[in-house]
Amino acid sequence: MENRPTTVEQSGVRGFFRIHITEGGRLVGDSGWQENAITNDGFNQYLVKALGALSGSKQISYAALGTGTVPGAAAVTLDGEVEVRQTVAAATAAGSKTLALLATFGSALSFVSIVRTLRNIGLFNSSSGGTLFAGNTYASSVCATNQQVEVSYKVVFF
Repeated sequence: MENRPTTVEQSGVRGFFRIHITEGGRLVGDSGWQENAITNDGFNQYLVKALGALSGSKQISYAALGTGTVPGAAAVTLDGEVEVRQTVAAATAAGSKTLALLATFGSALSFVSIVRTLRNIGLFNSSSGGTLFAGNTYASSVCATNQQVEVSYKVVFF
């Protein structure tokens, strides 16, 4: 007889992000926690290849904000990406099944050179170009050059 488990456990991965816009330490915009969509290349290059330590694997290093639409499953770029990507400053394991990422787009970094209506977010492996891991849109927020954006991102395995 085969030795099979009596129940089938399903596994998966989901990502969530939250964006805060602040001005002078005061919260002026909050996206709330939103679910993202992992791209095909996100699964292949950031998860499958990384787990196997295969050539071409990538790690999340940068966050990007944009003014565009939802990234599709085959997307490699972020529609309407603003001028500057920000380094993911803190990547930590939040429990055994969650990766937590933080990034701050400070006004001193001139990540926007004019007032922008931000609508989407994405995670990348490089400061320009590279491959989009995941992203999504959210209710748009106007961001001025004197404001900063704080990004919290979680990748959860279940």
